[in-house]
Amino acid sequence: MQQLKTLVHSGININQGTSFTRLTARAIVIKNNKILLMYTARYEDYSLPGGGVDEGESIEQGLIRELNEETGAQNIQVIKPFGLYEEYRPWYKDDFDIIHIKSYCYVCSIADELGKAQLEHYEQQNGMSTKWVDINEAIAHNERTLANSEKQGLSILRETFLLKRIACDLL
Repeated sequence: MQQLKTLVHSGININQGTSFTRLTARAIVIKNNKILLMYTARYEDYSLPGGGVDEGESIEQGLIRELNEETGAQNIQVIKPFGLYEEYRPWYKDDFDIIHIKSYCYVCSIADELGKAQLEHYEQQNGMSTKWVDINEAIAHNERTLANSEKQGLSILRETFLLKRIACDLL
């Protein structure tokens, strides 16, 4: 899969401390010039649907499961790989210092109608919801959040980068 970017968050040295790797899968679904995204009220940002790949799952199996759980998408077809975004972030628990996240992004197709999402408790508490959005509006929104909000999460840099690459390469 094509390497899109490797980001090391400020304040960490990847050569010091302990780290672990988390594999994630992210879906790119585009219909009628809109992209399917997750909006998180807590962080005021848009992100691609997806999440962690469970032990024993392939990346594609994790992608399909996460896309279904977060959005209610049905009849999911993985069309092609888009790219890999890697990041190193500080870890917030005592067992490790650094988390290395590998986000595998795939272009997917889904049925026209979304079913019921099955968000995890923390996703519900963070105010996550599924939205079809014009990609340029989502990019502009995330850029405003980066510039003006103190609520932003660590993933907004990744998500804004990916949205820009998708707009450039796929639309």
